[in-house]
Amino acid sequence: MTPHDPDLTVPKPGHRPLRDRALTLDRRLFEAAAGRRRPGADPVLPRLGRGAGQGALWFAAAAALAVSRTPRARRAAACGLASLGVASLSAGVLGRRSVRRPRPAAHAVPPVRLVRLVRLVRRLKRQPVTPSFPDGHAASAAAFATGVALESPGWGAVVAPVAASVTLSRVHTGVRRPSEALAGAALGAGAAFAVRGLVPTRGQVTPPARPQADVPALLRGEGLVLVANSASGTADRARALRDALPGAEVVECAPGEVSARLEEAAGRARVLGVCGGDGTVNTAARVALRTGLPLAVLPGGTLNHFAYDLGVEDVRDLARALRQGDAVRVDVGRYSCGDRHGVFLNTCSVGVYPELVRERERWSHRIGGWPAGVLTALRVLRTGRHPLEAEFQGRTRPLWLLFAGNGTYHRMGLASGRRRDLADGQLDVRVVHGGRRPAGRLLAAALAGPLTRSPAHAAVQVGRLRLDHVAPGTLLAYDGEVTEVEGRVTLEKLPEALTVYRPIAGY
Repeated sequence: MTPHDPDLTVPKPGHRPLRDRALTLDRRLFEAAAGRRRPGADPVLPRLGRGAGQGALWFAAAAALAVSRTPRARRAAACGLASLGVASLSAGVLGRRSVRRPRPAAHAVPPVRLVRLVRLVRRLKRQPVTPSFPDGHAASAAAFATGVALESPGWGAVVAPVAASVTLSRVHTGVRRPSEALAGAALGAGAAFAVRGLVPTRGQVTPPARPQADVPALLRGEGLVLVANSASGTADRARALRDALPGAEVVECAPGEVSARLEEAAGRARVLGVCGGDGTVNTAARVALRTGLPLAVLPGGTLNHFAYDLGVEDVRDLARALRQGDAVRVDVGRYSCGDRHGVFLNTCSVGVYPELVRERERWSHRIGGWPAGVLTALRVLRTGRHPLEAEFQGRTRPLWLLFAGNGTYHRMGLASGRRRDLADGQLDVRVVHGGRRPAGRLLAAALAGPLTRSPAHAAVQVGRLRLDHVAPGTLLAYDGEVTEVEGRVTLEKLPEALTVYRPIAGY
């Protein structure tokens, strides 16, 4: 007779009948599952369970998702790993230390089985001695699969059967009871939802479907001329757009040719398209504003703030909007200084940030974008330079930074701010006042978020603002580009000035 787990078979004084029945059911389920022979599962489940140890299987799956190079897949991988980390910590620190339940007896599991002269080892060589409740493997599997599915249901459907098999393998090999595996899975799913709540992604934000614009529906893309900045690595996106919209014309060009190619495209297009980073999109927006053409934006750079805030992440989103004729009107920011002026779709700033942009551009071609950003931030913030002197809201004061966003940025959980409405008529202005060193004040302003006032920083929403007595040679950054300003600088909104395609149905 197969020995029973004494923790489950010997009733203890004071146990309630309901708990006794639950423990008995758990024992019987364990013995049935552990002792059952599964010809197709014996070669697979033990190896799958071992592969999931220390999260190795899930790190490999996350790497495979990241290689796909689509924003949604990369976000799904990040959410899965973050959920896995929270679940592992919860299972190891909270669960096992509060519920110190011993491991089940593994005698019910057949140790060795011969199939066509192949020796299959099902039972673990060494039975773990750590507490049994809840199952960490099941928690990690459920956390990763749920995190991926919450961000990308398609990839979630691929990962879910693997996660379920890992959970089943824990009972199959006799190291966990069914209740412990199910508790681990529930803990993992809860961890994924907790991460989703603390760090929401753009997929959770529903961009407003107004104000809608009357634009042509391009079923096959006829009339769309899209200019792609080849320096942004847009070859794959351009090819995907041709496949999705065979009637569209795609023009690939070098960075120095973008402006000229956009001007040429505007002369023969019904819809002007652009694929590149925020700077390239800014150039296309200027041409679209001047010619009155609707703009189709395909993200192709590093950040792509404008496209993502529109709800366009890849070719599928843009193609759907073009086929259905879905578009909205959005605000455009404008800066002016003397006879010079320009527009911005995302942000405009003076102070420390323009210096960061300029220094980053100097180093990014040598060491890459993100390393260059870290290096330049350390160099600029550690200098003993003086803050900018300018008159703002009737007072002359030193400023480390003045940031103006085209639309109000809203913080979501622990994530950085995002715009929910691109036609709200507001400039989101953040000011960091002068002091001895910029680093502490900039960090405090970033952590405080919007609508704050203190001696170090402030945030307001206005439709127009003016800076006076700006020193000659002051740098102004707009959508990743940098120019010099002096004297009087005016920032204002052009309400609903630009028509842009974006998917509406399904949001």
